[in-house]
Amino acid sequence: MLALTRKVGERIVIADNIVVTVAGVKGDSVRLTIDAPKEIKIYRGEIYDAIVAENQEAAIPNSLPDLTLLTSNIARDKK
Repeated sequence: MLALTRKVGERIVIADNIVVTVAGVKGDSVRLTIDAPKEIKIYRGEIYDAIVAENQEAAIPNSLPDLTLLTSNIARDKK
């Protein structure tokens, strides 16, 4: 991890195509602007964590009997 100190208006450049600029500081809040190509997804940390958790939950079957019913219906439909 890299920790930097920046003043308002100063920037950080990542991989030649992402620029993070300190837009302002008010109390405990820091306002950042991020200039990046459209194909790069940018999420707030809590949103990213929620997406990861939801994807992990979706990858786990809720119950095996439902899965068994589904596979038996598919096998029946093939006959």
